[in-house]
Amino acid sequence: MIRRLLLLGLLLGLAACETVNLNRDYDSSRDFAAYRSWNWAQPAFEYRPDDPRIKSDLTEQRIRDAIADQLEQRGLRQAQGSAKGDVQVRAYLIVDQRLDQVTTYSGGYWAGYGAGYWGGPAIAESRTLSYKVATIQVDMLDGKDGRLVWRGSGEQVMNNSTPSPAEREAQVRDVVKKILTLYPPH
Repeated sequence: MIRRLLLLGLLLGLAACETVNLNRDYDSSRDFAAYRSWNWAQPAFEYRPDDPRIKSDLTEQRIRDAIADQLEQRGLRQAQGSAKGDVQVRAYLIVDQRLDQVTTYSGGYWAGYGAGYWGGPAIAESRTLSYKVATIQVDMLDGKDGRLVWRGSGEQVMNNSTPSPAEREAQVRDVVKKILTLYPPH
């Protein structure tokens, strides 16, 4: 019983760690130093799945603002008016439902020193844990030919507590910052 409680506590602790798994890919034949301006692709933002429970103008605006701030910090300026940027930027918010199978073992034989032997049947208990993973993905497409030149993403296990608007803002900014630390490719 104690083992099961410890394992469950460990799993819940790991799920609450809020680590962001980062990933990137890019076209190594492109000269990223030549990209100096950007603007939003059309559509600029997409939800996957297209679920009204996930869609939020507030979330979209937080992600778009965080991306714009990070691109500015990396020397890319947003194209003004109808001018076309060197890169077109598109963002996605993807929410997946995932399952993990966890098995805990208890019981079995134990050899006691000096007190003899104690034993019992080994018991294995399996559980299926369901959780959600949110991914923010940022794509950059060449402004001239429209081809994907860079993609970065960060995925994070969502916790069950409802964050405040300020906490949501901070989480989005943190994830986008981590994603865009991978740009430009080195």
